[in-house]
Amino acid sequence: MIKITTGKENIYTIATDKLTDKDYDQLLPLLREKITIHKHINWLFQMKDFKGWSLSAFWRDVKFDIKNKEKFNKIAIVGHSDWQEVMTELMKPFTNADIRYFKESHVSKAKNWIKE
Repeated sequence: MIKITTGKENIYTIATDKLTDKDYDQLLPLLREKITIHKHINWLFQMKDFKGWSLSAFWRDVKFDIKNKEKFNKIAIVGHSDWQEVMTELMKPFTNADIRYFKESHVSKAKNWIKE
């Protein structure tokens, strides 16, 4: 499940449980709209009790990220486990964005960072 809020050029998402195609049906149009309006955006992706993606949702995410790799300025990944930090590192070759991992206790720092 995903909860989405937005700022001017920023997208804030909180992912819980497992992300599915239904979540991406909600998220991807909003990302496309923000990119169309602002050309470059920042994204905070916070994981709470996150269990990953369905295979088709993961594939949609990868395709979108590769196609739009030059459209992200900053991506802040907020999580609570080692695999999430490793995932952040694995994303770096697929985007031109500055990607940083933040522990859940530093979510305010992550929000401030993407606003800079």
